This record gives sequence, C-alpha cells and structure tokens, in this order.
Amino acid sequence: QVQLVESGGGLVQPGGSLRLSCAASGSIFTIDRMGWFRQALGKEREFVAAISWSDGSTVYADSVKGRFTISRDNVKNTVYLQMNNLKPEDTAVYSCKMNIGPSTHWGQGTQVTVSS
Repeated sequence: QVQLVESGGGLVQPGGSLRLSCAASGSIFTIDRMGWFRQALGKEREFVAAISWSDGSTVYADSVKGRFTISRDNVKNTVYLQMNNLKPEDTAVYSCKMNIGPSTHWGQGTQVTVSS
C-alpha cells in the first residue's frame, strides 16, 4: 500500500513564500512522475506542476511559472513545491499525485491561504 503525506501549508501574506513537501511511503518500486494539484473553494481541481522521477524534467501551469519550483529527492521519495511571491488567488488545498506505472495515488492535501 502506498501513502502520500503532504506538509508545509499554512497562512501567509501576499508576496510571501511557503514550501510544501509530499513524502511517499509503502510499496514503492519505480515512481514515474509526481505532481501538485490545487483546488480552491467552489472551483475544480487544477494542475500546478509535475516532475519526472527519471530525468527531473518539469512542467508548470502558466499561472505559477516563474513563482513556483517543483523538485524531488529520489532517496527520500519526496517531492517539494517551493512557492514564492504568493498571491491571494493561490489560496487552495494543495494535493500531491504520484504515478507508478498504471496506478495513481493521491495525498489528502494541505491548505494554503494567502491573505493579509
């Protein structure tokens, strides 16, 4: 069984920074890709960023390019999301997603609130 546990969310003022972590544990053999999604209140879940586990290539949503950085630690099976210059519209529950072959796993999410 695979578990994903996110951490690092919280309340931050506009222009501030947060770093999210997502640690994977359990029956993990080969991770293909990990990513972050977010869902604001009353809105659909949207893609934020993803990283290939093999070569570290990354992809970002246009709304976060230049402000967010996704990275990974292959030894710890952990993915990070460094979020800088946060805006009120970044407020959402952030969840990580892991792809292992044909299977997909989700974390429970962590709340990020950007407000003055």
